[in-house]
Amino acid sequence: DECKRGDVTVKPSRVILLGSTVNISCSLKPRQGCSPYSRRNKLILYEFDRRINFHHGHSLNAQVTGLPLGTTLFVCKLACINSDEIQICGAEILVGVAPEQPQNLSCIQKGEQGTVACTWERGQDTHLYTEYTLQLSGPKNLTWQKQCKDHYCDYLDFGINLTPESPESNFTAKVTAVNSLGSSSSFPSTFTFLDIVRPLPPWDIRIKFQKASSVSRCTLYWRDEGLVLLNRLRYRPSNSRLWNMVNVTEAKGRHDLLDLKPFTEYEFQISSKLHLYKGSWSDWSETLRAQTPEEEPTGMLDVWYMKRHIDYSRQQISLFWKNLSVSEARGKILHYQVTLQELTGGKVMTQNITGHTSWTTVISRTGNWVVAVSAANSKGSSLPTRINIMNLCEAGLLAPRQVSANSESMDNILVTWQPPRKDLFAVQEYVVEWRQLHPGDDTQIPLKWLRSPPYNVSALISENIKPYTCYEIRVCALSEDQGGCSSILGNSKHKAPLSGPHINAITEEKGSILISWNSIPVQDQMGCLLHYRIYWKERDSNSQPQLCEIPYRVSQNSHPINSLQPRVTYVLWMTALTAAGESSQGNEREFCLQGKANWMAFVAPSICIAIIMVGIFSTHYFQQKLFVLLAALRPQWCSREIPDPANSTCAKKYPIAEEKTQLPLDRLLIDWSMPEDPEPLVISEVLHQVTPIVRRPHCSNWPQRGKGIQGHQASEKDMMHSASSPPPPRALLAESRQLVDLYKVLESRGSYPKPENPASPWTVLPAGNLPTHDGYLPSNIDDLPSHEVPLTDSLEELEPQHISLSVFPSSSLHPLTFSCGDKLTLDQLKMRCDSLML
Repeated sequence: DECKRGDVTVKPSRVILLGSTVNISCSLKPRQGCSPYSRRNKLILYEFDRRINFHHGHSLNAQVTGLPLGTTLFVCKLACINSDEIQICGAEILVGVAPEQPQNLSCIQKGEQGTVACTWERGQDTHLYTEYTLQLSGPKNLTWQKQCKDHYCDYLDFGINLTPESPESNFTAKVTAVNSLGSSSSFPSTFTFLDIVRPLPPWDIRIKFQKASSVSRCTLYWRDEGLVLLNRLRYRPSNSRLWNMVNVTEAKGRHDLLDLKPFTEYEFQISSKLHLYKGSWSDWSETLRAQTPEEEPTGMLDVWYMKRHIDYSRQQISLFWKNLSVSEARGKILHYQVTLQELTGGKVMTQNITGHTSWTTVISRTGNWVVAVSAANSKGSSLPTRINIMNLCEAGLLAPRQVSANSESMDNILVTWQPPRKDLFAVQEYVVEWRQLHPGDDTQIPLKWLRSPPYNVSALISENIKPYTCYEIRVCALSEDQGGCSSILGNSKHKAPLSGPHINAITEEKGSILISWNSIPVQDQMGCLLHYRIYWKERDSNSQPQLCEIPYRVSQNSHPINSLQPRVTYVLWMTALTAAGESSQGNEREFCLQGKANWMAFVAPSICIAIIMVGIFSTHYFQQKLFVLLAALRPQWCSREIPDPANSTCAKKYPIAEEKTQLPLDRLLIDWSMPEDPEPLVISEVLHQVTPIVRRPHCSNWPQRGKGIQGHQASEKDMMHSASSPPPPRALLAESRQLVDLYKVLESRGSYPKPENPASPWTVLPAGNLPTHDGYLPSNIDDLPSHEVPLTDSLEELEPQHISLSVFPSSSLHPLTFSCGDKLTLDQLKMRCDSLML
């Protein structure tokens, strides 16, 4: 039905040799075309889905070359106008090669009761259907033949058993391969019974130790076939890759082993053979695993220790030791025995430690202590390891120099050092110890160590080394009775820490701050820390922060900063650094220093200024300048002329007859200048800082006319003073002098000059004739001796008095509002710059 419209033919054959050429023809059957006209019939030839040729008509011929190995499909189709292509017919062409000669033909019979089976190598694939025929010929013209029609055939089993009746009889085997392109046969293979029979593997293997307390002799047992003549044994520890081989002839299923290690698991296997020279070995038997018995330990423990002072009389000793190797332990270690002895006092402390490789105790700091540690199993104990407890870092001259730790890979660190300065022959060995750096209590951190001979100055440590972890490394140089050590931090690989320190508190202490922080978690340090950095800047400031770099120490968790300004809010944070870089910043904390400003900053300049001012104003020149300045600062109303009492309202309202009487000037001058009857100077003892109180006068209390100054007596009713302390005499004298000078100056500069003394308007009173503290002036003031001062100099000194620098409000003298029937005279009026009293 598939080719009802036409046919496809292939010449010379549909199975061809690789590289051959084929002719393919396609023809239509009568009345199977598109139309009776051949021009309308278009035949197309496809190779799989690829068009390779076409022709208009009832037939198509094509020649094809270069076909690949395997099967190729050709299809012929008819294409009509305005219709789909119609399949006419197709053909498969097989391309292959003739079979190669089979190689390495071999036959075998497994066990005395097995069957003969042969294998060979087919050679190149033919890509065609190939048939293999195996033929076996034996004595007495016996022939066995077996065929294999599998495309990939390379094994055939005859299904027959060769018996040992004629072990020297010869047998011949041959295999032939045939396909449509040719055939090929292997070379004949000749063998005997002993050649092809392979014994079965031994079975029922077991081991027996002759003595329960020793493994010096043990016997291995197994079972074999009856014709086996030769055996070979192999054994090894379970954790080893190397086998120990033993060949045994006529063993009869047993063999003694003498070199097995105690308390070690072994693997045992056995193989067999029928003849010394002919035949082949059997497969290895199943593995037997057995453990040898225990024996007394032979090795000695590697013991190390650490010391830590508790107080002035006690110290903590931590002992560490490494497990014995399997070969040294020779059994399961049940416990360790630790003996601590004080040599001078003979005190002995013994304890059995189970399941641990460390021991800690507290002993006295005095005395010489010796420790012995041994391991025990079910058969006995190892020899004890004895060490003297001494200060490992006591001898500074024995301390190794220039210790360094460099990363070699992800899991090891190379430690190097230089020998100590002391005699090199004094060093018996070096001990390099290391453990993971852990802030805080590190007594539980496991300690690792290794020993190095005195001629070595380097060690590669790899036990328990992890990347991105910091280790504290110490190199100890040991002599007979003392030691010296040096320490360093190291890591196998590092990078910048994952986080910064967390600030937990900021406190103020004496004008500075103390910053406290939590240590970075060990898993975030990513190596050995080198520095801490503290940053700070003012809040809301865009300026670059200031920083303080602190070398890293394991126990440090606080640091003071004294460069902050008071009453300024700062933002602070911290980072940490390794050799690979800086961490991200930790938490931010704000702080404002509330302490008082540094009083020394004010006291020192104040003292200096005070000393300078005292030195300046102690000179007479500057005292005069200061007096002039103070006078200029006096209230303006005090700078006015002193009014004439004669112009007062009271004087105008109550005139008297004596007012019109004028004394002769000559008589007045003569009376004032008489030395026999000087005007008494009234000096009253008063307190300092006088505060006058004005009382309203009454005419009835005024003095009688004609008594003058001599008859005036100041009473407590007329004047009251309040003071805290009496002024010193010098101060009173200076104050009186200043008031007199000022009074005289103001009098001479008034608008009513006296014609009686025009020649000397500037009069300076001597120190002995000063006005009293009550403000009185003696009535004979004009008769006092005077020192004439040049007018030019006086004007220069007193000119600044006209400077109006007063800080007091300007006010005028108010008229006295009282009624009096008597005369108001000058000797009854007391006047000062700052007050007016009657």
